[in-house]
Amino acid sequence: MSLPLRITFEEKDYTYIVLTKGITKETTSVQVNLNGEQYELARNLKGEWEAADATVSDHPGLLKAIGRNIKLRYRL
Repeated sequence: MSLPLRITFEEKDYTYIVLTKGITKETTSVQVNLNGEQYELARNLKGEWEAADATVSDHPGLLKAIGRNIKLRYRL
């Protein structure tokens, strides 16, 4: 398990953990743990990372921001 990462979204701090090991440019999905819930972020046709199975109560904007953060961190 990797170290927790932090992100600030809408003036609130969140901590998440990337569960997927060995992320490369060919990676098409990433598992993250946010507040004890596991989410799968998948790359769409535009190259953006979005939650694959998120509902409205799962904060899709926050999950998209986490996807952007992972994209920048791992240079995808």
